[in-house]
Amino acid sequence: MNMPRLLMLAALCLCVVVPAVHAAPAPDAPGPYPVGVTTILLVDHSRTCIATDGPRPLLTEIWYPATDDTAKLSPGNLMDFFRGADPQVIGGLMKMAFGADILEAAKSFKTVAVRDARMRDGQFPLVLFSHGNGGMRSQGVFWCEHMASHGYIVAAPDHTGNSGVTILGGELVVFNSELRKPSGEERPKDIRFLIDAFTRMNKGDDSRFYQRVDLDHIGVAGHSYGGYTATRVADTDPRVDAIAPWAAVAQERENYDIPLMAVVATEDDTINAEGNARIRQYYEESRGPKYLVEFVNAGHYSFTEMYQWNPTFGDGVGSGTRITNGEPIEYIGMDKAFSLLNGYTTAFFGKYLKGLDGYDAYLKTNHDSKELLFTFNTPQ
Repeated sequence: MNMPRLLMLAALCLCVVVPAVHAAPAPDAPGPYPVGVTTILLVDHSRTCIATDGPRPLLTEIWYPATDDTAKLSPGNLMDFFRGADPQVIGGLMKMAFGADILEAAKSFKTVAVRDARMRDGQFPLVLFSHGNGGMRSQGVFWCEHMASHGYIVAAPDHTGNSGVTILGGELVVFNSELRKPSGEERPKDIRFLIDAFTRMNKGDDSRFYQRVDLDHIGVAGHSYGGYTATRVADTDPRVDAIAPWAAVAQERENYDIPLMAVVATEDDTINAEGNARIRQYYEESRGPKYLVEFVNAGHYSFTEMYQWNPTFGDGVGSGTRITNGEPIEYIGMDKAFSLLNGYTTAFFGKYLKGLDGYDAYLKTNHDSKELLFTFNTPQ
């Protein structure tokens, strides 16, 4: 047999035995895509808003993979999330609510997304993020940007009336504690409505997202009351494929089989030991693939942008006392908390929304034994 034919047969053999490789970028590092961000007001005319007494408005932030030329452009600013209102008024509200000098924080706020950048070609899974009670759609910028850089369209609404402040047509709708309980019913409906809205946008209602949304792969994450929201959406909307609740879950449940990544802050002084016990119980009850990531030196706000707003806020930010024994604690730093949270959740959604088995090893490893308690179960 001559040499050219041998080489050809060898090449054919290689083509047969070498499997396709599905790239799994390092989940705790920024992803391969520049990030764009835009604000959109969506209105659910089928519901009467408990806060405005009109059709339900949802001011929504959307982060997305942008074209490569976006990397040359300047990122947005923290105050972009408060457009339409007097900065001094917003500053006063944030000072009163969180002890935060938001105008000063805006000068150094870390962000990478470019406002209204062009979206890149392709289809990307949809991930919804739900803020906490009295929180805002901007409370998880670090995470939403990170997920978008890894190839997701990420949407975070202000849950009107349960958000710290929402700016609608120049008018401020501020947090109303009396609406907390009814918000528990409205929040899951908000997320389901957003999925409906993206379905319409994917069909052409918004040219930016026309045929860009992979609606066969949808995830929901949320912090605190947003964690409750994520778990309740899993019970009520079969379109949701995986959930990642942080620092809270619902008391009741119906869906025990959905892939789950539950996140706990051991020193959470907001939901306390009882709330943490419920998260652990929720994990134990789950029958599908499940992961429990517990941050032993974190508090409730360690999973938010509060580090950048008020670095001495406490309950996970700066210093405080342990709820477990009353001893002083220096909470986990922002860079480490964000890196670990981003890493695990990116690997989780990469596995269960994108089918990237290359994340299996990451998802079966404790990546910081001093900061984390970690367990998982992936039944076959």
